[in-house]
Amino acid sequence: MGGVFGRHETSTSGRSSDGSKLETKMVEAMQQRALKGTSVKSFNTIIMKFPKIDESLRKCKTIFEQFDEDSNGEIDKEELKRCFHKLEISFTEEEITDLFEACDINEDMSMKFNEFIVFLCLVYLLNEPAVSEAKIKMGLGDLEATFETLVDAFVFLDKNKDGYVSKDEMIQAINETIGGERSSGRIGMRRFEEMDWDKNGMVTFKEFLFAFTRWVGIDENEDEDE
Repeated sequence: MGGVFGRHETSTSGRSSDGSKLETKMVEAMQQRALKGTSVKSFNTIIMKFPKIDESLRKCKTIFEQFDEDSNGEIDKEELKRCFHKLEISFTEEEITDLFEACDINEDMSMKFNEFIVFLCLVYLLNEPAVSEAKIKMGLGDLEATFETLVDAFVFLDKNKDGYVSKDEMIQAINETIGGERSSGRIGMRRFEEMDWDKNGMVTFKEFLFAFTRWVGIDENEDEDE
């Protein structure tokens, strides 16, 4: 792909991922996906799918264990590189680093299971030759329906189709769901704050995914108990 992700840079917009080329690719992919519309009609539609999505995402554990060579419950950058090499997935070192850093939201130089799920979904969303190759070799085909559901949910929330979800858009989505009840604003604000990891007032698809893994009950602590 020749470095399409690029290194992290300072962004005048102040949006998450520091305005990196990776975020730009994600935003463009979501904007293109928004043109196809969404089957999601309300936030309740998303909530009702939580159990099925949870079950499907937990199947990623097999892929996670393949990458976690030392079986310590997390994947470091070198393990990620070695696994990509073993699978003959032709990402450059820079591209792997960008994806790894984007998903290491705790900045502890490792990916826990919930962070790995976000990693897989971002790999799925990107539409590059090497990524298409990666989808097949990493076994993401079986997860396509689940990932599409997550994309659909984000598109539903992104009312103006700019690739980000704002506070107003989240409140509007909740308001549509519970029929304009007085509590809709508070619920929308709470859900938005759960998504807005960097507190900059705009939610990216990556931030949405991290919130979603918490909503369906997937986190590193629960995972360690299994």
